Amino acid sequence: MKKLIIILFSFFLLLGMVPVKAQVEVVEYSDSAILIEASTGKVLYEKDADLELAPASMTKIMSMILIMEAIANGNMTMEDKVVISENASGMGGSQVYLNTGESYKVKELIKSIAIASANDAVVAMSEKVAGTTEKFVEMMNNKCKEIGCTHTNFVNPHGLDAEGHFSSARDMALMGAYLVKNYPEILEFTSIYEDYLQRPDGSSTWLVNTNKLVRFYQDVDGLKTGFTETAGYCLTGTAKKNNMRLISVVMGVDSPDNRTSDTVKLLNYGFNTYKLSTIYEKDKVIDEVRVEKGKLDRVKIILMEDATELLNINDKTKEYTINVNLDKIVAPVKKGDKIGTAEILDNDGELIAEVGITVMEDVKKANLWDYFKRNMDIVVGGKKVIKN
Repeated sequence: MKKLIIILFSFFLLLGMVPVKAQVEVVEYSDSAILIEASTGKVLYEKDADLELAPASMTKIMSMILIMEAIANGNMTMEDKVVISENASGMGGSQVYLNTGESYKVKELIKSIAIASANDAVVAMSEKVAGTTEKFVEMMNNKCKEIGCTHTNFVNPHGLDAEGHFSSARDMALMGAYLVKNYPEILEFTSIYEDYLQRPDGSSTWLVNTNKLVRFYQDVDGLKTGFTETAGYCLTGTAKKNNMRLISVVMGVDSPDNRTSDTVKLLNYGFNTYKLSTIYEKDKVIDEVRVEKGKLDRVKIILMEDATELLNINDKTKEYTINVNLDKIVAPVKKGDKIGTAEILDNDGELIAEVGITVMEDVKKANLWDYFKRNMDIVVGGKKVIKN
């Protein structure tokens, strides 16, 4: 019997008929889907991920990026007041029924966007950030290009169906990863299942998250659902477990239950198949280098973030080496200033990660007294004077 199996295998091999293992099929109901690891951007699964489809309210992920960016840049604060325009109050679809002339804090409107997918709130915030919705949409598309989206064009900040308004699962994953990596505080809003919007007249509006997974799937803390007649049901989800954050996207699903089902399958597949291994932790000292014209002659340099590698869950830890690419350091320089990169290589010389490097402490510019003391120390020590 064994001999017969060997003969048959050899026969099929000659005919080119031996089956090859295909990519595992994870999703069942989605027209398009993708799963990525957020910090590395590695794709763990995809299905027609570049199809250009209506993204519905997942559009608001890019809107939230620009809102959080404006706060980070100091252009506004969470406590700033926003007066609701007639344009904002007149929005249809998902809304929290803001009235023209009412005033709300920025954080209340962000909460309404993140939890209740409020179109009126996102239009109000677009006007706060950019002056006009049209200008805000221009900013949205510019930001898309900046982060590498190639199958997206937005014509509004909310996601209601409109001609020329489209995105893809891959692009939505890029936006989702960008948002949680650069502005993780947004998760404080997207992870809320229910809350209330306090209105100026003393009444309140109940907000219930359209993403039911934040309540029913452990570790899910975002990110944004969507639905329109054209888009069907869609969802950009995110969850963090064992120090690994996944971003999933499903688009073109026929029901909210099937949207949830495919998202759960993606997240389960990712967490059950992969792990994120930390090679070197943030702030690891990797060298000591000279500083030109500084009060300190030399300074230690450190990693600006964790260096990680995405591995199969059964893979063993490897050994690595660091290759430092350093700019000339001229004082003044502050901790947090990027001064170069560290390439993390495995034993085969393959580039695993590239991480920014910075100085371990601030180095101020040297004055004449610093140069005098330094040269005197060298003279007393019997060494040749080195001038900066």
